[in-house]
Amino acid sequence: MKLASSIVALVLAAGALGGCAVLLDARASSREAAAEARTPPVGRLIDVGRARIHVHVEGSGPDLVLIHGANGNLRDFTFALSARLAERYRVIALDRPGLGWSDVIDGHEDPRAQARALRAAAEVLEVRNPIVLGHSYGGAVALAWGLGAPDDTAGLVIVAGASHPWEGGLGLSQTLPATALGRWAVVPAVTAFASDGQVEGVLEGIFAPQAVPDGYGAHIGTGLSLRRAQIVRNSEQVSTLKPYLREMAPGYGGLEMPIEIVHSDADTTVGLEIHGRRLAEDAPDARLTVLEGVGHMPQHSDPDAIIAAIDRAATRAGLR
Repeated sequence: MKLASSIVALVLAAGALGGCAVLLDARASSREAAAEARTPPVGRLIDVGRARIHVHVEGSGPDLVLIHGANGNLRDFTFALSARLAERYRVIALDRPGLGWSDVIDGHEDPRAQARALRAAAEVLEVRNPIVLGHSYGGAVALAWGLGAPDDTAGLVIVAGASHPWEGGLGLSQTLPATALGRWAVVPAVTAFASDGQVEGVLEGIFAPQAVPDGYGAHIGTGLSLRRAQIVRNSEQVSTLKPYLREMAPGYGGLEMPIEIVHSDADTTVGLEIHGRRLAEDAPDARLTVLEGVGHMPQHSDPDAIIAAIDRAATRAGLR
C-alpha cells in the first residue's frame, strides 16, 4: 500500500524505541497475529507444488477467474461484486502468490510465474476455458494467463490493468520496502505503528475521486496488507514489474481471444493512455470502454460497467 507520507514519521517512531529491534518485532508480530485472527481465509488452500494458493469459489455457470491488484487479496471481490456474478458464473477468486493467504512462490516477481501458479490451483478445481479478469497489477497476471494458455482461456477482462512499460520509476514507498534498509527499518515500523487514520488515507487515495465504500477496509482486512512479509513481497513484485511487461507486450498481438478493457480517464494509479489504450491497439480482438470521472477502483465505483464487460466477453466467447 502507498504509505509514502507516513514513512518518515514511522521511522522516527521506531527510533524512539532506542533501536530496540526486539520490542519493535514483538509489536509488529502482535499486530500481525491480530490482523490474521480478524481476517481468516474465506476459501480453500490448494497445494501447487511447494506452495498453497487461497481460492474462494461461489456460484455456478461458465468459469470466471478474478485476480486482484497490488498488496490486496481476493476479498476485494467478495466485498460486493462476486455475489452478483455468482448468479450466472462459477466465480473463482484467488489470492496472488505472496499476498493474502497464498504462499510465496519461486520467481513470484514475474506475473507469468504467478499466472502459472494460479492456473495450477484452478486446474485442481477443474476450471476449463475461463473468462479471466484482472484488476490493476492483476491485469498483468491475467494477460500472462492468456499468453500462457491461449487455447484454454475463453476471454480476458482487464480492469484498470497494468499492461505496458512506462517512462520513469516508481515512488519510494513502492520500492524502499524491497531494499535491505526497507526490510530492516521501514517495514517493521509500518507494521508496528501505522494508524487507522493513515490506512484510511491510503484507501482514500486509491479510490479517489470516489469515496471508499462503507465497511470496505474492515472487509478486505487492511491489516493483512500491513504484515511485514506481504509489504516486502508486494514491493518486490511492483518494483520489478516494468521489465516483465516489456517482455510480455510484444505477445499481445497474438492474443486471439476476446478482450474487454475497462479503464477510467481519472485513474492516476495506472494511466489510461499508457496501458488501456495501448493494449486496445495491440490486441487484435480487444475492445476498450473508457469510464469518465472514475478512479482506479471501478469494480466498486461502477460495478455495473464491470459486470457488463464480463457479460460481453462471455457472449463473444460463446459462453452465454
